[in-house]
Amino acid sequence: MRTTLARRAGLAVLAAAVIATGAWAPAQGDQKVLDSIHFLIPGGAGGGWDGTARGTGEALTKSGIVGSASYENMSGGGGGKAIGYLIENAGSNHGTLMVNSTPIIIRSLIGRFPHNFRDLTMIAGTIGDYAAIITGKNSAYEDFPALVAAFKEDPRSVSIGGGSVPGGMDHLVAALAFQAAGADPTRMKYIPYDAGGKLNAAILSGEVQAGSTGFSEAVDLVRAGEMRILAVTSDERVAAFPDAPTLREQGVDATFVNWRGFFGAPGLPEDKAALFRKAIAAMYGTPEWEAVRDRNGWVDIHNSGEDFAAFLENQEEVVKELMQKLGFLGN
Repeated sequence: MRTTLARRAGLAVLAAAVIATGAWAPAQGDQKVLDSIHFLIPGGAGGGWDGTARGTGEALTKSGIVGSASYENMSGGGGGKAIGYLIENAGSNHGTLMVNSTPIIIRSLIGRFPHNFRDLTMIAGTIGDYAAIITGKNSAYEDFPALVAAFKEDPRSVSIGGGSVPGGMDHLVAALAFQAAGADPTRMKYIPYDAGGKLNAAILSGEVQAGSTGFSEAVDLVRAGEMRILAVTSDERVAAFPDAPTLREQGVDATFVNWRGFFGAPGLPEDKAALFRKAIAAMYGTPEWEAVRDRNGWVDIHNSGEDFAAFLENQEEVVKELMQKLGFLGN
C-alpha cells in the first residue's frame, strides 16, 4: 500500500498571525478587514513557520485586506515556548494569532507539550507545504537512492538534520522516506536544529550529510546556489520548481504534505476571531496571494473555524497511526 498522509488527510500548513490590540476594523466600502496584524512565529528565522507568516502578511498587506503587519520570532521547546506564552497570557493577547503546523500535534502526542490545539482558538488552516530531502550543492549524493544506499551500508556514516526536535515533523518525514526506500528508520542518526537557518549551515559545513525541510525553504536555497534537492514528497513535480524530482519517480512510494494555519489565544472573543477568519478567507483569489503561494510551491488547503477543528482532529488520528508504524509512539 502506498505510504501517504496527503491522500488520506491532505496535511496542510499553518501560518500564524497576531493582530495588535485595538486594530479591529471592519471593511468600509473596500476590501480592508483589519488595520494591522502581528504574526507570532514559534521558531527562528529561515524556517517554514517564518516563511509562512511573512508570506501571508505580505499577501494580506499588499492586497489591502490588512493595513500593516509585524512579526515576532519566539523560539524554544520545538514551538512550546510560544504556545505556552499565548496560553499563559491569553487575557492580554486577544490581538495575537500564532502560526503552527503538524508539530503541534506530534509534540502533544509524544507528551512534549502540556497543551494541544484544543487549548487554543482555531482560526483557519491555510496552506500545504511539501517536504524535501536536501544536501549541499557539492555533495557526493546525486539523488535520494544514493543517500539511502550509503545509509544501508553504514547507518552511522549518514546523519540527517532537521529543523525540528527528535520525533518531530522533519524527523518523521525523513523516517517515512527511508522506510519506504527499504531502510530501517529506527537506525537513523537524526540531528535537530532551531529552524532552517542553522540546519542549512550544518549541511554546508558537512556536520550532517542531508536535511529534511519544507519544500519552499529548499527551493529558496537551491535558487541561492547553496543546495541540491534530492527528493520532494509530492505526487508529481511541483510547478514552482520542476527540476526537483519526487520520491515516487525514484522508486520510493511515499508522499507527504504538511499543513499550516492560524491559532488565537484561548478565550478570544468570537467577533475578533470572525474578523481574522474573514481576512484569511478574503486573501484567497487575490493576485498577491497567488504570487506568494506559487513562488513557494504551496497548495491551498483552506478550512475555517469548526471545519479547521474537525480537520485537526482527523490529522491527530492519521499522525498517531503513522508514528506508531514508524516506532516513534507506542501502541
